[in-house]
Amino acid sequence: MASAAEMTGRHMLCLQSFPSNMVKQRHSFISARQSSLRRSRMVRGCLDLRHFCWLPNQRFALSNTRPMPALNAAVSRDVNSPLVEESVDDVKLFSRIIHLYRRPFLQESETKDLLRKVQAKVSSNIIDIKTEQCFNVELESALSSEKLTALQWLLAETYEPENLQSGSFLEEEVLRSPYSFLVEVGPRMTFSTAFSTNAVSICKALSLMEVTRLERSRRYLLCLQPGSGPLDESQLNSFAALIHDRMTECVYPSKLTSFRSDVVPEPVSVIPVIERGREALEEINIRMGLAFDEQDIKYYTHLFRDDIKRNPTTVELFDIAQSNSEHSRHWFFNGKLEIDGETMERTLFQLVKSPLKANPNNSIIGFKDNSSAIKGNPVNHLRPAVPGSTSPLSLMMRELGILFTAETHNFPCAVAPYPGAETGAGGRIRDTHATGKGSFVVASTAGYCVGNLLMEESYAPWEDSSFSYPLNLASPLQILIDASDGASDYGNKFGEPLIQGFTRTFGMRLPNGERREWLKPIMFSGAIGQIDHAHISKGDPEIGMLVVKIGGPAYRIGMGGGAASSMVSGQNDAELDFNAVQRGDAEMAQKLYRVIRACAEMGEKNPIISIHDQGAGGNCNVVKEIIYPKGAEIDIRSIIVGDHTLSVLEIWGAEYQEQDALLVKPESRSLLQSLCERERVSMAVLGEIDGSGKIVLIDGAAVEHAKLNGLPPPLPVVDLELEKVLGDMPQKTFEFKRVSRSSEPLDIAPEVTLMNVLKRVLKLPSVCSKRFLTTKVDRCVTGLVAQQQTVGPLQLPLADVAVIAQTYTDLTGGACAIGEQPIKGLLNPEAMARLAVGEALTNLVWAKVTSLADVKASGNWMYAAKLDGEGADMYDAAVAMADCMIELGIAIDGGKDSLSMAAQCDGEVVKAPGNLVISAYVTCPDITLTVTPDLKLGNDGVLLHIDLSKGKRRLGCSALAQAFDQIGNDCPDIEDVSYLKKVFEIVQELLSERLISSGHDISDGGLIVTILEMAFASNCGVNLNIELKDNDLLQALFAEELGLVMEVHSKDYDVVKQKLQAAGVSADVIGKVTAAPEIELLVDGVVCLKERTSDLRDLWEETGFQLEELQRLKSCVLLEKEGLKSRKTPSWHLSFAPAFTDKKLLTASSKPKVAIIREEGSNSDREMSAAFHAAGFEPWDITMSDLLNHKASLNEFRGIAFVGGFSYADVLDSAKGWAASIRFNQPLIQQFQEFYNRPDTFSLGVCNGCQLMALLGWVPGPDIGGSLGTGGDMSQPRFIHNESGRFECRFISVAIGDSPSIMFKGMEGSTLGIWSAHGEGRAFFPDENVLSGVVKSNLAPLRYCDDANNITEVYPFNPNGSPLGIAALCSPNGRHLALMPHPERSFMMWQYPWYPKEWQIEKSGPSPWLRMFQNAREWCS
Repeated sequence: MASAAEMTGRHMLCLQSFPSNMVKQRHSFISARQSSLRRSRMVRGCLDLRHFCWLPNQRFALSNTRPMPALNAAVSRDVNSPLVEESVDDVKLFSRIIHLYRRPFLQESETKDLLRKVQAKVSSNIIDIKTEQCFNVELESALSSEKLTALQWLLAETYEPENLQSGSFLEEEVLRSPYSFLVEVGPRMTFSTAFSTNAVSICKALSLMEVTRLERSRRYLLCLQPGSGPLDESQLNSFAALIHDRMTECVYPSKLTSFRSDVVPEPVSVIPVIERGREALEEINIRMGLAFDEQDIKYYTHLFRDDIKRNPTTVELFDIAQSNSEHSRHWFFNGKLEIDGETMERTLFQLVKSPLKANPNNSIIGFKDNSSAIKGNPVNHLRPAVPGSTSPLSLMMRELGILFTAETHNFPCAVAPYPGAETGAGGRIRDTHATGKGSFVVASTAGYCVGNLLMEESYAPWEDSSFSYPLNLASPLQILIDASDGASDYGNKFGEPLIQGFTRTFGMRLPNGERREWLKPIMFSGAIGQIDHAHISKGDPEIGMLVVKIGGPAYRIGMGGGAASSMVSGQNDAELDFNAVQRGDAEMAQKLYRVIRACAEMGEKNPIISIHDQGAGGNCNVVKEIIYPKGAEIDIRSIIVGDHTLSVLEIWGAEYQEQDALLVKPESRSLLQSLCERERVSMAVLGEIDGSGKIVLIDGAAVEHAKLNGLPPPLPVVDLELEKVLGDMPQKTFEFKRVSRSSEPLDIAPEVTLMNVLKRVLKLPSVCSKRFLTTKVDRCVTGLVAQQQTVGPLQLPLADVAVIAQTYTDLTGGACAIGEQPIKGLLNPEAMARLAVGEALTNLVWAKVTSLADVKASGNWMYAAKLDGEGADMYDAAVAMADCMIELGIAIDGGKDSLSMAAQCDGEVVKAPGNLVISAYVTCPDITLTVTPDLKLGNDGVLLHIDLSKGKRRLGCSALAQAFDQIGNDCPDIEDVSYLKKVFEIVQELLSERLISSGHDISDGGLIVTILEMAFASNCGVNLNIELKDNDLLQALFAEELGLVMEVHSKDYDVVKQKLQAAGVSADVIGKVTAAPEIELLVDGVVCLKERTSDLRDLWEETGFQLEELQRLKSCVLLEKEGLKSRKTPSWHLSFAPAFTDKKLLTASSKPKVAIIREEGSNSDREMSAAFHAAGFEPWDITMSDLLNHKASLNEFRGIAFVGGFSYADVLDSAKGWAASIRFNQPLIQQFQEFYNRPDTFSLGVCNGCQLMALLGWVPGPDIGGSLGTGGDMSQPRFIHNESGRFECRFISVAIGDSPSIMFKGMEGSTLGIWSAHGEGRAFFPDENVLSGVVKSNLAPLRYCDDANNITEVYPFNPNGSPLGIAALCSPNGRHLALMPHPERSFMMWQYPWYPKEWQIEKSGPSPWLRMFQNAREWCS
């Protein structure tokens, strides 16, 4: 299933409406007109080298002719075209690029969207845009005819082979039309892209070893109105800015002829510190962007000149700059702080650790390692009998702790948001699995804080349009869209659900004249996972242990990111910002994790002694960490590289991602190697622990060169005592002054009505619907998600707490919740910290937890801490947070800091609002007791308000204030912390007794927004009666004092009231729920508001839908927006009663075997195994490499399941690489066909597996047509890009119809919900006769339906645009079934995000979807 970025050009077009604050760029373009002018334009286009691709061995000028098409060798349907073969065989060079062009790149609807933008922003004379993509394929040698056939099949659309050829389609158009311009954009040549890595991996699986690199560029033909003048350079630059990311891509002046670079690796040099002292360090500090401060300069001058007494190498200085940067060593938190001349008694670290010291309770990992963890439960964990090899999965009792980690990746997201967020998510994933001796990744959280969005055609009067933005950073709008795309796509491909988050925008000139805005954004990434209690502690290095790196190869990525992230944006050389650009490869991350997971699942036999993930500082950090304190000698040439032009400095210091460093014993080497080979992950032994206490880095190639030439051996590149660069180094001192605040009372004109206020507040990004973030993330993968963002019958993103299950069979789990209130800190940092803690708890309270005392939290600090006022504010916030937590009996046990949250803009340093993000997490005894905000009781519901402020109503720094471009002068706070504790504990008691049906915390927007959101989610109404007491209307409704709103049944009200009173908690009845969808508000008995729920919900949804239009097809957004107005509660119907599998089948000594088959990038294998296991099967973990290497045979199995995910990252269309690896491997395709034809077998393909079965022709099968029938590929149904143009995750309604499918037996006539998560799920039938045959033969057993159970093609009920609502296909004999939705993620009721209470099914029981797997088990009997 393709991601938003990979599947279409939509990701590239999301820049369309971003206000440009980019550096002016000059580009080169091909035009059919005025060839002499074209050449001069080309020369001018080469002047700005920063944003232009220098193509190797090419001159930057075009001849005075129109561009000639490539050899006339179009790929015909006869794939053995001698013309193509001849053109490729004619290669004389050792390495050469061939080009294959495919049209179109953009689908028709996307092209229309782009054309509208281009006509508005570039020129109204552009009347049409045509697109194609070019595959630039690097070959080491010529391809045979057979291999060329395979390559063509990979790159072409199966049913449109004529749309792939070796000559450009668009250049042919240029020849025909004098009014056209051709623009080509593609990746910069600085490193191989993840697209290429995965494409080459596919080629290797097909034995296309000749292919060494495969990059894709995009080509756009701009067609002008006949008779109009040519486009000028500024217009072409404007167009280029719309279609590419300047940091990772560039405009190509001509076709690529080579990927080979003229870059010569820079030699290691020595810096003359002995001779020139600190002056030499100051110069190299500026030149290399090392971020040394005054104290660093003094220390390292002394270290080399007076202690070591030699000159350092550039590699050594870069090394210590990264590993000892603020980003890596947290000098500020460990430093001595002087505020207003007074030395603080405690460091920040001592402060934030004090709650854990007071409340250690269940902590098992705290303030050490990559994550924190708390004691969990003994659970039945589903894992392979022999992890890392072909084996069955079964339940094993293990004690698993709950783990949490949180990171930020702010600076990279400011420079290049998409890859910055990708690698932010990736680094945090590695933090999770590199905890202890290896841990388990489960689910993630995310947060984004950016500046004013300045969206076109958007009503946002709180945004100041006069603000300028830094030219070297992306705009806030681009950051919000691209960063959330990057994090989402990475998690989707990896297979980690994103189940919680926050979003905030802010940019304002404060009363003191200071501008505060997130120009440097916050990209927050957190995760909840699990760790085996046997693996909590890392082992110490011992002499002889091997230092091993596993993961992806080294590239020139993220050079100096650790140091760069420690500086105010704009202080560094802007050119160095390019060096910090990242490269994410989620598939490599997943393969790496599978190796670590296999080790962790070995329990006490785990070969890992210690593990650290590679992140900031690259090898500079991770290798030293893993060998400390014993030391080792490392050969730089043992590191596997993906770019042979890398210098020693770059290999050692670049932050190429998806790598871990391990310590293993020599006897474990072969085991680890076998695990890596199975998952196709590279492994390198860098050296071994030698007990020297030093890091010694040698260049093996230089040593060998010296030996061969009779020269003395070269000195080590790095030769440092670990204690002197990693041990207890001198404490730094930081001096600050408190800055007085000027504030003004909130001033809102008396004529402003309540509806006027709501129209602003409900549109504020911190308040509005977050569907623009939640729909594009997978929220169900793993099948362990018990509560994600969306709630209620309409599935609106309103959940307060996220909950995971520990296993598929137990009801224990973990919950996490976020609290952050940064704007409040502009008035009162201490209140901000207390409110962050309080908000985390008022969100967490809706999950049943083991105890408040068990709650731990990650604290992430984002401040411009070294600037006046900010450091003092941060210290004050830390004191307040620590005191609050100690009183509550909870603690912080980890966290990260980002202390350079400022950017220079037009001579002004713009500080971001200081932020403390509290991520609370805790164990859950019963995941089914979680309560959501959607109102459930209709006319029987009573609304109670628990006010934690005891009557105070302060509006300072509220959403209301921001919506009127003010901050006010008095913000909320928590004066009575003990009362918060009481409230938490009594609500937990009420949850246990199931006396609360709905609940929501009061936060951004205040009490009125809380109640409205509860009504929005349930599509019902409320009658509210609010008493002002001593407050005015706006204070009563919009103050953001902490509190809770609960819905209880009228018959339970007296019991609830009595229990609250007994606990010393006061609750006011503020209204009643109504089945009629209307909001009526009485204030002191006077009607102040009477509106339809849907009308107010439209206001709340408006900003989200505007942001959606930048991410998916506008017509789809409009359909959903309009359709929401009339949505009803789905009227599902079950034709059978779900039940657990008979225990006799579950405990049988012999069970039918089912092969759970996965390929590189598959990510749904465990939940699929769990579903089959729950039905009485013996599921086996089978990889494609197992089958290719003859370590497994399908002859042993009754069933096979092709799982979901992103095989090979879906780079060449969904499941295309997976299908090709079977189709073009004769023994393998024969084995699969024999299995298919065996009468005692069945197969299931879900999502990516469904796409695979279609590509193999298994559905609808040869009797109906398709690739196995007479029509071949040209008639085979396929699952293609969603109509919306992007990945969609939704809980949708489907209807099960009559069919021969064995898995749907007895389920016919049911309509019910199911998880759906894919980017290419639209069923497409090239042959209408095949579609007719499918319908006539009832071979489409599952159809998308609307709220009224009607089969539909209407979006979003039909999430992909499939004709006739087709969601599945089966074979005529019923044994083979392929479906896009995910029954394996929906087979337990606690996996359902909502279901009608009329079903009267226990949430702890099986869902109707288990019947599918039980039917297969019954059939096998």
